[in-house]
Amino acid sequence: MDPSSSEKPPSGPRVVDVLVPVALDRAYSYRVPRGVELRPGDVVSVPLGAREVTAVVWAENHDPDPRLHNRLKDVSEKIEVPPLRAELRALVDWVANYTLSPRGMVLRMCLRMGEHLGPERVRAGVRLAGPPPQRMTSARRRVVEVLSDGLLHGKSDAAREAGVSVGVIDGLVDEGTLAVEPLPKPPAPPPPDPAFAKPDFSPDQDKAAALLRAFVARDAFQVALIDGVTGSGKTEVYFEAVAETATRGRQVLILMPEIALTGQFLDRFAQRFGVKPIEWHSELTPRTRARNWAAIAAGEARVVVGARSALFLPYANLGLIVVDEEHDQAYKQGDGVHYHARDMAVVRAHIAKIPVVLASATPSVETEVNARKGRYARVPLPSRFGGQHMPQIETIDLRRAPPPRGRFVSPPLAEAVRYAVERREQALLFLNRRGYAPLTLCRACGHRFSCNICDAWLVDHRFRQRLVCHHCGFSIPRPRQCPHCGAEETLAAIGPGVERLQEEAAALFPEARTMVLSSDLVTSVETMRAELSEIAEGRVDIVIGTQLVAKGHNFPRLNLVGVVDADLGLNNGDPRAAERTFQLLNQVIGRAGREQGRGVGYLQTYQPEHPVMKALVANDRQAFYDAEIALRERTLYPPFGRLASLIVSAGDRSTAEGFARKLASVAPRDEAVQVLGPAEAPLAVVKGRYRFRLLVKAARVVDLSGYLRAWLAGAPKTTGNLKLEVDVDPQSFL
Repeated sequence: MDPSSSEKPPSGPRVVDVLVPVALDRAYSYRVPRGVELRPGDVVSVPLGAREVTAVVWAENHDPDPRLHNRLKDVSEKIEVPPLRAELRALVDWVANYTLSPRGMVLRMCLRMGEHLGPERVRAGVRLAGPPPQRMTSARRRVVEVLSDGLLHGKSDAAREAGVSVGVIDGLVDEGTLAVEPLPKPPAPPPPDPAFAKPDFSPDQDKAAALLRAFVARDAFQVALIDGVTGSGKTEVYFEAVAETATRGRQVLILMPEIALTGQFLDRFAQRFGVKPIEWHSELTPRTRARNWAAIAAGEARVVVGARSALFLPYANLGLIVVDEEHDQAYKQGDGVHYHARDMAVVRAHIAKIPVVLASATPSVETEVNARKGRYARVPLPSRFGGQHMPQIETIDLRRAPPPRGRFVSPPLAEAVRYAVERREQALLFLNRRGYAPLTLCRACGHRFSCNICDAWLVDHRFRQRLVCHHCGFSIPRPRQCPHCGAEETLAAIGPGVERLQEEAAALFPEARTMVLSSDLVTSVETMRAELSEIAEGRVDIVIGTQLVAKGHNFPRLNLVGVVDADLGLNNGDPRAAERTFQLLNQVIGRAGREQGRGVGYLQTYQPEHPVMKALVANDRQAFYDAEIALRERTLYPPFGRLASLIVSAGDRSTAEGFARKLASVAPRDEAVQVLGPAEAPLAVVKGRYRFRLLVKAARVVDLSGYLRAWLAGAPKTTGNLKLEVDVDPQSFL
């Protein structure tokens, strides 16, 4: 029903308020041309300045100012795609309000397609239809051979298969050898079959699956946490919630922290349901993204697996959200709209009145507290599938068993890896540090290579022969001589990265096949999936990896994990340092012993007495969470308090610091809120911008977003080179 039908028809032209996907918070009024039917949620094209933009009708404007009628512009056209449903528009408003982001920037995440929105362009195909051309070249001959099957081929596909340019195809069309015909529209993706391959569950899994099926059947908002040890079969269990939702004809969204790492997941899904789900991530081609967006909006895509941005897609009939590895830091958006996809998934589920399932072997402290307080239902999976034991974990005290000079693998770990390789098992050497070495210096004069525009050392990447800044991407070729003193052959790599670790592994175990898994070496999703398949198939003996290897992979022959620097994340001033280190090490060691044999993990550490190390060795997760939760409650850190970070940056230090001090001076007084700072950010310069940080700490009951909004309304405005970023619930403290 038209919401304006109960209103008195306006005397002038009909006006709607339209939200445009740019950095603006307000909607703009546009006239509706005669004969055009528009309702809130409709996707339209409107003039904005000198350009046309895709936008969304946000509301009827029942009382437009008559004086503005002649100044208002007309909606250019209605784009024939399904409208954005009320629940998605409510999510946009909610996220914008909570994160203090312009609504237009949140809407932009819903309209990722831009100019590709609308009915899919008809693609031209070609088939062999006439005599050979008068002049036959080798390129033309290859095209004729490719099309000799008489079938209709996409023009660009035929050119690629024949190894020619599209111009060669066009030439054969002009000669009458090829005929052009429209390609048929691709069929809708087939729905998953809940009965395709029913799993053989353990008693624990069977009980958990029954709980999740009942959870979905209630068809109401509720949050469940699948709390299962590594290797317990969490994925197969939440597939039963997916199956129940699919049986009811509704859509499912499965969020994953790193969509590039889901090759094994897609295969497992196909084994269970007979088809692969629709993917959504940044590496899809524009055409595939447009097609998937349309299938999701039309309700044809029944299961979507995606990175955090998939949360903002226009689902036609969403019935379930699953957040896999819910503890993962990658769910936090670090630029633009600073949202946490796990938390916003819960918000979207609440708005849509549907269930949401979180899954993790090491839940975030926030999620663990919610489960303990009964806000979330806990679905336990306390043992590994198939009766496999959890890995045995030991510490190697580097104070007593240090590596030889210039090496980073201690003798006990080297011996354990050698024994594993001799038994034809796989070993993983884990170091969460990309590149060859984190620092390069000159032994003659002490010069340290640092980024020209960041407060950071340049990381030596030997595979690429470059020194690289991991914060801004600045890089230089690795020089042969020191730029400071001119000395040659005096540059020394300080500290290890995974590339240096591979060099050491090759020297220690010359017969072993090694592979480095690191995000900076990933050239494409396909390359990553191929490398993971090589490991799973046993064609690699020793894997040297960063945190990329810790996320949900299953390596059947991997029975030994050696953490080269277990202390790496503990001493960085981050209030979540202990939690993140525990999660990361638990996850990476959990790759061992999942299918055969007994897994073992070694932690090289200078702090074997640290509570994180003791909890890991004792396999006492409860003790770790008890201690961490008690500490957070005592210090009023999340989830018992609230945090927000305000980063002021400018092209020079004094401007940034001066504005940050002015900003702090006008903060509203509130006994329940502390404003700390401003202080120079730990990473003081990024991309040539000097950074000062204010940290706001508040009691849990405080409306922190409201407090910040009131503060910023009365604060001086940023001008020129100044920039202010607000991050509610920050995950990074750099």
